[in-house]
Amino acid sequence: MARFTLPRDLYHGKGALEELKNLKGRKAIVVVGGGSMKRFGFLDRVEAYLKEAGLEVKLFEGVEPDPSVDTVLKGAEVMREFQPDWIVAIGGGSPIDAAKAMWTFYEYPDVTFEDLCIPFNFPSLRTKAKFCAIPSTSGTATEVTAFSVITDYKKGIKYPLADFNITPDVAIVDPDLAETMPQKLTAFTGMDAMTHAIEAYVSTLHCDYTDPLALHAIKMIHNDLIDSYNGNMDARARMHNAQCLAGMAFSNALLGIVHSMAHKTGAAYSGGHIVHGCANAMYLPKVIKFNSKVSDAAKRYGEIASFIGLKGNTDGELVDALIAEIQSMNEKLHIPSCIKDYEGGIIDEAEFNEKIASVAELAVGDACTGSNPRTVTPAEMEKLLACCYYDKEVDF
Repeated sequence: MARFTLPRDLYHGKGALEELKNLKGRKAIVVVGGGSMKRFGFLDRVEAYLKEAGLEVKLFEGVEPDPSVDTVLKGAEVMREFQPDWIVAIGGGSPIDAAKAMWTFYEYPDVTFEDLCIPFNFPSLRTKAKFCAIPSTSGTATEVTAFSVITDYKKGIKYPLADFNITPDVAIVDPDLAETMPQKLTAFTGMDAMTHAIEAYVSTLHCDYTDPLALHAIKMIHNDLIDSYNGNMDARARMHNAQCLAGMAFSNALLGIVHSMAHKTGAAYSGGHIVHGCANAMYLPKVIKFNSKVSDAAKRYGEIASFIGLKGNTDGELVDALIAEIQSMNEKLHIPSCIKDYEGGIIDEAEFNEKIASVAELAVGDACTGSNPRTVTPAEMEKLLACCYYDKEVDF
């Protein structure tokens, strides 16, 4: 038996934000990140709509780009004091992910972060509040997923938390918010969405319910991401839908080792964080080549390539065409091809090689590794990480 879970209600299209006027409750806490939602007026609109619905509103602002365990615990404490029956998270993946974890600690103060790190081990939620997610970026799709990524800065590790309990009750996918994304963020989040859809399609847990969502999302992203990056707002609106479809697919089919590697390299180095979407974009071509050594995976990558109009007479040729197309997209989006070139070389080579064994072991143990179509050993993961650092050919 398998399970397929989505939010109870999803409102989409321009002006969908107004649906907040129809929430029924007493109190709502709004969780938000930096200043962009306030700067562009969306936070004021959210507050006004919630008050029009008759709710008392409290803000929790300042969630950092990679939300920390400390921020999550602080937010949960504020929630316990305020006692909201709605948690409304607005912004990129970070405030929505943080709010999902806050929600759990709000309802269960005695749960430990270590408990939540065990996949699908959350207690039953909605004993105190329901959850509404409003994304401003077109990539993470956390508004429709059972995932939350939280960073332990003391350990330098990003933890993907996974449980269907944290799938939001309401998602509001309004492309007006996505129009505010800067170009670089458009590129990174777009390739994050592409990775979600591709990994979901080749996952060992893919099914008839996830496959069409993944394929359609891949086609939309392939057609619209470059135009969205170059400022076409019609394409930007379609990308906002595409990333959501990709999220529906991967939340139920799960992911693979592109994400395992991105999670474990993201906060591991003293030179700076590797932004999640950029990490996925850099690692995806290497992982496709690695996974394609398994015939079932090669066949499914070939199906993706054919679906977006690429040519090849064999699965191997189609795999190579797909890899080349992703590399071409990365180039047009000004995404580097390897970690060594990331942000002008901020990830020190000596530190990378010093930590490669421990990062590889953590990546193999990541929650996303289990549904990857090819099993991977720590030794193979080390070689794969080295290929991603130096842009070497994957031949194993």
